[in-house]
Amino acid sequence: MGPGDLQDVLGDLRHEEHADLLVGLGKSDDAAVYRVSDDVAIVETVDFFPPIVDDPYLFGAIAAANSMSDVYAMGGQVLFALNVAGFPRDLPKDIIAAVFRGGADKVREAGGIIAGGHTVVDAEPKYGLCVTGRVDPRRILIKGGLRAGQRVFLSKPLGTGVIATASKNDKTDVATLDGAVASMLRLNRVAAEVAQQTAARGATHITGFGLLGHAGEMVEASDAGIEFRARDLRLLPGALALAEAGVFSGGMGRNRSHLDAAFAARGRFHVGPGVSESLVKLLCESETSGGLLFAVEASRAQQVVEAFAKAGEAVWEVGTVTAEARLALVEA
Repeated sequence: MGPGDLQDVLGDLRHEEHADLLVGLGKSDDAAVYRVSDDVAIVETVDFFPPIVDDPYLFGAIAAANSMSDVYAMGGQVLFALNVAGFPRDLPKDIIAAVFRGGADKVREAGGIIAGGHTVVDAEPKYGLCVTGRVDPRRILIKGGLRAGQRVFLSKPLGTGVIATASKNDKTDVATLDGAVASMLRLNRVAAEVAQQTAARGATHITGFGLLGHAGEMVEASDAGIEFRARDLRLLPGALALAEAGVFSGGMGRNRSHLDAAFAARGRFHVGPGVSESLVKLLCESETSGGLLFAVEASRAQQVVEAFAKAGEAVWEVGTVTAEARLALVEA
């Protein structure tokens, strides 16, 4: 379901107001946040999907990393999770066990624990987590936290969607897929910690709506814009070549249609000279267990780079926040 379709569906739901529901349906964010004391708020999210790789253990681990990233996108820490799963009745038990083991190991890596779950019979395997985390209610990261002049960072390379689609159709090699799997397995824990350390306010997890789709949500929520520098966007090896060959999922088309309707048709999407249509489509393609996109004050930018380096992880400064509420993709 594309971002426009989701907005249409949720538009009919009543948004309940509560003094302690700090982030709920009315804010369209990565997770719900409920305050339980002056110093503690609960972060709650759920996500699940069909297999993105053939190996059941890796599928479980990737799905878990993806689910927990929504807690990280709010600046939170993972406490525990519940399995959410559906499997065909005749699927071998050792495969199901491997999926659960992959998820449990990844939650353990995050410092959390699997506390239970629910499984149903389904024609196609599906797995994910309902994750509970915690955050200081005074330091929540939200999509609406962008301010003009801030510097924009991304914690993972892009391209998992086109590579996964290519793999399903035998159009990519093992090395390219392995690169995407390694990226999807990496937690966004460090990104959340650094965002908190550097007083970030605006953040989101790059997943099903693609980079431009999720960035667009931040633009709408913040009434400020993002100008991305194409040359600074890190792509997974092989991703651009697959995009140039037209290897996309159905999600790309839905995401691009929403971008055109919500931004381009209103003069709020600018593509600079030298930026290819293939790259634009790649940035509309769905990502799985993508990075955190977050913004900090310019004076904190070097601190972000140094903190990631100290943790042994990469991060890329990919753009700036502008006063005009639009999306832009420029070459320089």
